[in-house]
Amino acid sequence: MSPVLYGHHESGHSFKVALALSLAGIRYDFRWVDLSTPPERRPAEVRAVSKFGEVPVLVDDGVPLVQSNAILLHLARKHRCLGGETEARHALSREWLFWEANRVGFSLANLRHLVYFDGCSEGPVVDWLRSRLVQDLARLDAELAAGPFLLGDAISVADVSCCAYLTFAHQAQLDLASWPSIERWLARIAEQPGWRPPHQLMPGPAP
Repeated sequence: MSPVLYGHHESGHSFKVALALSLAGIRYDFRWVDLSTPPERRPAEVRAVSKFGEVPVLVDDGVPLVQSNAILLHLARKHRCLGGETEARHALSREWLFWEANRVGFSLANLRHLVYFDGCSEGPVVDWLRSRLVQDLARLDAELAAGPFLLGDAISVADVSCCAYLTFAHQAQLDLASWPSIERWLARIAEQPGWRPPHQLMPGPAP
């Protein structure tokens, strides 16, 4: 039975899981979730598996799994891929996933929401998020100057997690030209077999 992914094409967290599945060559069924509908009014099927009322949810072997980075670690370990090939690589991946959740996954995700979805491009909160994001990207760029991927020569869930929201950088009015190592890294990821943009990996209903 193929795993079932519940998500949305505008969700960076959903994109993490869809991209990992695709890069690993794991076939999955996708169920689009309308994020404009409050969690308590979403279909019963979604509410039954979404523990925190969020996406993504991956139902794997009948078990609902939530929180994107936790799902990435599950897939890497279960399939011995994308950093799950050894315990050492898995441990390094885990460190990066925790870093991403507290840094890029916080600063960029919230900045994008304010700028793109709320139409707010100025103010102290926006300025603070931008300042924090600049620090995050400088750290990531310095790491990527040392090698093609975060764990060396092969892509891992560390790369998947850290790149997901950067795919939507333009929606946060963010120009990545100031971080050339990140730009080259994103290009390498896009060249990987199985890479697809979010709307292809998670198609929504026809307009």
